[in-house]
Order: sequence, then C-alpha cells, then structure tokens
Amino acid sequence: MSTEHATGPRQKIRIGDLLVKNGVITEEQLISALATQKKTGGKLGNTLIELGLVTSHQFHEFLADQMSLPFIDLKHYNYKPEVVRLLPETAARRFRAMVLGQEDARLLVGVADPTDIYAYDELTKILKQPISLAVVYETELLKALDTVYRRTQEIVNIAVELGEELSQGDANLEQLLTEADVEDAPVVRLLKSLFEDAIQVGASDIHIEPDEKVLRIRQRVDGVLHEQVMKEKRIAPALVSRLKLVCGLDISERRLPQDGRFNVRVKGRSVDIRLSTMPLQYGESVVMRLLDQSSGILQLEQIGMPPALLKRFRHQLKQPHGLVLVTGPTGSGKTTTLYGALNGLNSEEKKIITVEDPVEYRLPRINQVQVYPKIGLDFAKVLRAGLRQDPDIVMIGEMRDKETSDIALRAAMTGHLVLSTLHTNDAISTALRLIEMGTEGYVVASSLRAVLAQRLVRKICESCRHSDPLEPGTRSWLSNYSGRIQLPSDPVEFKKGRGCSACNNTGYSGRIGIFELLEINFDLADALRRDDSAEFASIARELPSFISLSDSALRLALEGITSMEEVLRVSGQLDDTFVPPEKKSEFIS
Repeated sequence: MSTEHATGPRQKIRIGDLLVKNGVITEEQLISALATQKKTGGKLGNTLIELGLVTSHQFHEFLADQMSLPFIDLKHYNYKPEVVRLLPETAARRFRAMVLGQEDARLLVGVADPTDIYAYDELTKILKQPISLAVVYETELLKALDTVYRRTQEIVNIAVELGEELSQGDANLEQLLTEADVEDAPVVRLLKSLFEDAIQVGASDIHIEPDEKVLRIRQRVDGVLHEQVMKEKRIAPALVSRLKLVCGLDISERRLPQDGRFNVRVKGRSVDIRLSTMPLQYGESVVMRLLDQSSGILQLEQIGMPPALLKRFRHQLKQPHGLVLVTGPTGSGKTTTLYGALNGLNSEEKKIITVEDPVEYRLPRINQVQVYPKIGLDFAKVLRAGLRQDPDIVMIGEMRDKETSDIALRAAMTGHLVLSTLHTNDAISTALRLIEMGTEGYVVASSLRAVLAQRLVRKICESCRHSDPLEPGTRSWLSNYSGRIQLPSDPVEFKKGRGCSACNNTGYSGRIGIFELLEINFDLADALRRDDSAEFASIARELPSFISLSDSALRLALEGITSMEEVLRVSGQLDDTFVPPEKKSEFIS
C-alpha cells in the first residue's frame, strides 16, 4: 500500500467540522459530543465512539479518507516485533503509535490519531528518520503493543540483579522480606514485571517452578502453558517468600502446602490472585490464578452460546425451583458461566446466596460465603445455614460429596432454584454421577432440571488465518462423523493459524465456549427413578434438541472460528460421542 503522497499532517484538522460537513454527524450531535469531551477530557474521536454517534470503523476510515492516508486493520497485518520495537514503548503508548514497516526511505507508522501534529513531530525526532502515517484502530493498536512489548527481557535482567544481590549473603533476603517500603527492591520489581507481562498477554495462571539447575516461569495463555527458563535458580526462595509474606502465610514453613490470596493493581487494573504453594524436590512450586476484577462479569451472551441454546438455558434459569448443573473439567469456564447466570438473575426481588471455595468475583446484593474446611465451615454446613436465610436462589461452587448433593437436591425439591457444578465429562453422565454418589434416583429425578456441559476451544488468530489441508487421520475422522451438525455437500475449506507476532506464533488468539444442554423431560426422569443408566443415555442422545460438545466444536470449525485440531482435542476427551457409521462423506476438501 503506497503512502508516498501522504507522509503526515501539515495543518491542524478540525475533525468535528469535517464530520458535520460530510453528513456523518449533525451539528447538534457535535455540540453534545464537545460538551461531553470537555467534562471527560478525552479526545473527540473517542467521545463520539463512546456516545454511539459513529462506530470505530466509520471514524477511522473517515479519518484515513480525509487525510489521504492508508487504513490498516492490525488484525490482518503481520508486523515484525523487532521493527515495532524501533519505537520505545513509552513513546508508543503515549502517542498511540507503532512502527509497521519500511517503505522506500521512510518508516511506516500506524497511529490512532493522525491529526495530532505534536505527536507526528515527536515521532520523527525519536525515530530519527522520515515517517509515513497510516490509520489504525486504537483498540487493536493497544492489543498489539501489549503483545510486542513483553516483559521477558526485563524479567531476565531483574532476575540477574536479584541473583547478584542474594549472592552477597542471606542477610539481604531477610532485609527484602522485612522492610515495609521495598518498591525498588529487585524481588518486588521482578514480581511486578511478572504480573504486568501476564496481564498483557492475557495469562490466567503463573507457575514458578524451581528445577535442579534452572528456574522455570510458565504462563497459561488460552489454556496452554508458555515457558521462560532462567539460570538464576537461587532467586526462587526470595520470590516464594515475598509472595507468602504478601498473603500472610508462614514464610518459615517450606515442608507443607499453603494457600493464600492477595490483590494487586497492575497497569490501573485490579487483579485478584489466588496462590498455592507445594514443596518439590528442589524447592517450592508456586501457582497463581489471576482474576481480573476490573474486566467485570461476562454476560451469558458473551461466552459463545448459540442463540437457540442460550434461550433454552435462560428458560431453565427462570424456573422457581429445581437444580441446574454446569459441568466440565477444571478450566472449562464453569465459574464464568455461573457468574453470568447469577448476574442475570440478580435483582432486588430475589435473595441469592452463594457457597464458594473461594469467592472469585464479588457481586453486589448477593450474599457470598467463603467456606473454611479447617474450622469446620464446609459446604454442607454453610448450605444448611444458608437455607435458613430464606433464599430464592442458591449457588454452590461445587457438589463434592453425597452430603452436599443431598442437601442441594432436597433444597431444589422444596422451592429453591439451585445452581452448582460437577466435574464430569458430559451432560449425560452428570445425572448418573449423582446417583453413583449415593443419592436416590427418585430424588435426582424430582430435582434435576437441566445440565449444561462445556469446554473452551481456542480461536484461530485472525492475523494469520489460512486454509488447512487436513491430514489423512482427520479426513478419516470426518468421514465417519455421525453427529447432529449437517455437513455441507460442497467441499469445505477448514482454517487454521500459521503463527505470527500477533498470536506469539501459536496460531490461536482467545478462546470461546462450546456447550451441550440436556433438559430433563418425563422420559429421562422416569429412567432416573428406575436407575436405568443405559436407557437414560439412549433417550438423551435421541432428543432432537441435544447437540453434543463435539457437534458444537465442529460447528465452530465449519464457521472458521476454530481449527479441526481443536475439534479433535475436545472430542478425544469425550466418550461415545461419535459412532462410525457405514458411510463415507465426500465433502472434505
């Protein structure tokens, strides 16, 4: 894309007047936006977008057109991190700019506001060579900056500094752990960089693992661990002790596992951190689960449920009583779904009590109880007490034993809507698991209303999406497919990610939920009463509305949202989802 005719702003442009002149907004809307901008102190463009007067796409393309500049969608632009880093991070974030490449003797710089003359002059001085501008979305620009300006090298440098300081003697470690103000201490700066890097890449967990000769720091991004290895193994005790101190744990106890919790502010965001330690052969392992409180609770519409399934699930949540279960393995998004359901049910007419271990997100008006098994405050005890608090809705973090499940099921029979989770593979096996736990079949049949099973699959990176020539094993699997999703008669071109700088060369960016919803009807309830697991499973699979997890994943692959690699990964976790028929599909490209 040539930019030789437009290198940068020559004069101050009144973008508001141009928008009015071209009929994008009215004079009255501009006056209203200017009044709002005066109060908030933001830029006019952002104000117009926030007020809904123009979309981000409209505004940025209008800017590009008016200034004869190219418009670049960073989602589909394969930039090189080493080129982007020609501009220091502080300048990139301050001026909302990033170097995208080189054209002739000029650097191509993407900016969110090409009308900023001061920014143009400063960028030219910093880069020390002529620049050409292109317009980019500000939101995509900030995401790209978070991806490129990682803290990995900074973490290594601070780790070396901390290792050198600790090599001078144990007194340094004691001083680091007892001083009140240690913001400049290497151990504190190292942890700060770890948290900032994790938040930038959207990590859900941080693992600190001492090995025989190295220290491994791993981050779980989109469900997959990414590793950074450091030679400074001696810094591990300082990191672990500092984290224990923040949590109020016993720093002298290194032989037993400990659990704690603390809150930090990272780049203006409130992050709740759940910490777990475990003694290993070469020290203590620490795993921290990061919960970004500032991002808010997701609505059910945001987690990827198909509209038809979401409508059915909402119908079950509107029932005055009964048990609704959300199931799946650890890390499948069960808590997110439950909180989304509670968020929709939360009103002044409803008394809602939750029993959790731990309380992950704080919700207004909802009575949330943290269990403490060490002092006898377990799920069953809190649940009994909670039912005497006159609740309309009860949410139980997890049904772990027969006692808790019995109380929950009987509460569902006596006029309460009960929401909870179980660790099961699919919706069909969930009801049978309750019976296996010792609950009578007639109690399950009378109480259970619906089971929602779910998983998370990775989404293909939009910047490096390309056609996926399927391997023979995948072709064979698809040829034997016998699920509910209607396969097209024409050849299908599946997609996958090639791997680029935008997705850290993984080919994936973000995750989306896949779901199967089983609603208990009369025939299913009758099979439960008779404890006939075979008939229950047979009836469930024949229900017209029942779409399996693998069906749900395949639907996303057909839409180009996820890859067949992810479909196979999910289907491999399930039992009896696919029964190869006596047929051979010819639709596979």
